[in-house]
Amino acid sequence: MKKNIFSRLNDLTNISHRAAFSDMEQQIKKYKYGSDAFMQILESRYSCHAFTNHPVSEAKLDMILDAGRMAPSASNNQPTRIWVVKSEEALAKLRTVHPCYNAPVVLIVGCRNEEAWVRPSDGVNSAKTDAAIVLTHLMLTATDVGLANMWIWDFDPSKIREVLPQTREHGIYALLAVGHAAVGEGKPLDLHGRRKSIEELVTEL
Repeated sequence: MKKNIFSRLNDLTNISHRAAFSDMEQQIKKYKYGSDAFMQILESRYSCHAFTNHPVSEAKLDMILDAGRMAPSASNNQPTRIWVVKSEEALAKLRTVHPCYNAPVVLIVGCRNEEAWVRPSDGVNSAKTDAAIVLTHLMLTATDVGLANMWIWDFDPSKIREVLPQTREHGIYALLAVGHAAVGEGKPLDLHGRRKSIEELVTEL
């Protein structure tokens, strides 16, 4: 006897539910913690040493900057500042101080000690730690949106303040070169994978 239309629809619904459950089972088997997407971002990020001149989209740049805005800081004082260097004029000035691997966008992360929280017990100022957290947010979000990047620390802050006077009121913590990897630069260097073991890194008390 032929099934009526409602029975057939019910069968299709059951098949759909079984397929969805099967997909869920596969996901559980595939991912140890339900979803390891964030861990994949951490693993895939590397230091890119050469970029193309292909521009970075405004949508991606906005998302990266918003991630920096959301970074936590001690006592939420937010003593950091980000300068987006992307005009030909500004890039030319910055490249007299550091080549920045020809990246089409360079984010300068600065901070002000006088705006940061200070730990009462020993007087340690949180500004540089806060800046490092901001830069980490920028770096990982750039990776997440498919852009190569390089955390740059080997520069003279006084020279950057000289060529880009807009930064003079802040300490310059680091630069982040952002863009599309040049041919041959789409993979990490051999030293990238060198990591201490959990036993060397972690001590359980």
